[in-house]
Amino acid sequence: MTPQELRTFCLEFNASAEEFPFGPDASVFKVLGKMFALSALDARPLKISLKCDPDDALRLRKEYPAVVPGWHLNKRHWNTVTVSELPDKMVRELVEDSYDLVVAGLPKAERLRLDRP
Repeated sequence: MTPQELRTFCLEFNASAEEFPFGPDASVFKVLGKMFALSALDARPLKISLKCDPDDALRLRKEYPAVVPGWHLNKRHWNTVTVSELPDKMVRELVEDSYDLVVAGLPKAERLRLDRP
């Protein structure tokens, strides 16, 4: 997956937006103002930090060397993934899971507006 493909995928979700609160090199993908992904898209290797259920986060770290505790994030809830070391399908699933977790924490009215009850 290329950096542009990753950016495009992150922006396909309802109400998602790319912001740069940490400077021009760090793309922060948000849904209604809440972060669900963080990546330095120009970095090599390409990595992305994603929100994750704490139990799943531990399991993924044990199973995949490409998945490590979130860099500069709450290590219990965030993983940093080296994109090139995992299948594209898995990366997409992890990004979608992160988006869904963030949406699940939104007020019900906002979730319904996003078609994610």
